[in-house]
Amino acid sequence: MLNILLSIALVVTTTQLTMILIAVASIFLVFIILAIIKMYRLKAENKKLMETNIFKESDESYKDFTSGHLYGDN
Repeated sequence: MLNILLSIALVVTTTQLTMILIAVASIFLVFIILAIIKMYRLKAENKKLMETNIFKESDESYKDFTSGHLYGDN
């Protein structure tokens, strides 16, 4: 008797399964869209930051530090 009740309770119709899969797919689609929007915003912010004077000055003042004694003068 208990086995019959459990088997009836675990039966999922095709319509119910389809609705569950559509709901899960829509949630993941929303997350993917939000990630793409975030990526473009960060890319724009990075471009704006790279155009500032701070990064231009730091590139010009770079010195090679590999000739020190820790690197064995290779």
